[in-house]
Amino acid sequence: MSQSVERALAILPLLARGPAGLGTVAEALSVHKSTALRLLRTLHEGGFVYRQPDGRYRLGAQLFALAAEAIENVDVREIAHPHLVELNRATGHTVHLALHQDDEVVYIDKVDSRYPVRMYSRIGKPVALTVAAVAKLLLADLPEAERRALAHRIEYPRYTARSTPDAQAFLRELDLVREQGWATDLGGHEEAINCLGAPVHGPGGRVVAALSVSAPGVVVAAEGLLELLPLVLRTADTISREYSGSGTGPAE
Repeated sequence: MSQSVERALAILPLLARGPAGLGTVAEALSVHKSTALRLLRTLHEGGFVYRQPDGRYRLGAQLFALAAEAIENVDVREIAHPHLVELNRATGHTVHLALHQDDEVVYIDKVDSRYPVRMYSRIGKPVALTVAAVAKLLLADLPEAERRALAHRIEYPRYTARSTPDAQAFLRELDLVREQGWATDLGGHEEAINCLGAPVHGPGGRVVAALSVSAPGVVVAAEGLLELLPLVLRTADTISREYSGSGTGPAE
């Protein structure tokens, strides 16, 4: 990488911390003010920085537009799929990936278990909001006001004796999920099915998707499924890093 490019790139995280004057930029880069001004002018022409009326520079609109476009065009399913397949290979259990859309959480990918007992879930099908592990993970990440409003407007079907009974119980469960960073559905939707889930985080740290491992109790008890938590969390973390572009792999 050329020295000019390196210096120009170094300006961006500096301005991400807030507007800065020419002198501050020059000092941070350890260059003469004329060099800093040339770099800033180049970035300004491209819309990546903006010169305020007070003479200080801040990040420009073009940078935010590119970031938003890049995030919008990143397909989390495409990135996650090989890792879901590997998680399925390592565990043998059904693996799901889900997204939150309006008041629904929908499966966008599924890798079936390798044993004869299969789950009836399918890609594109909404999940049970009040009990599914993936739903808890996605809804727990909502801002508190949105979380509470949603909890009080949805219904609470009694799928099994372990189903979430009401909004107060649901909000307590979401608080727990936020605190521990993972979620379960231990017979809340189907008496015989247990599920363990982990969040996939985007560049800003928000939960953009959730993955889960599900298995019938006749195949593995809830305690045995919970032993997979470190593997499930590692898989979600790997997907998060690749999705956010924060992986450590070499550039092509």
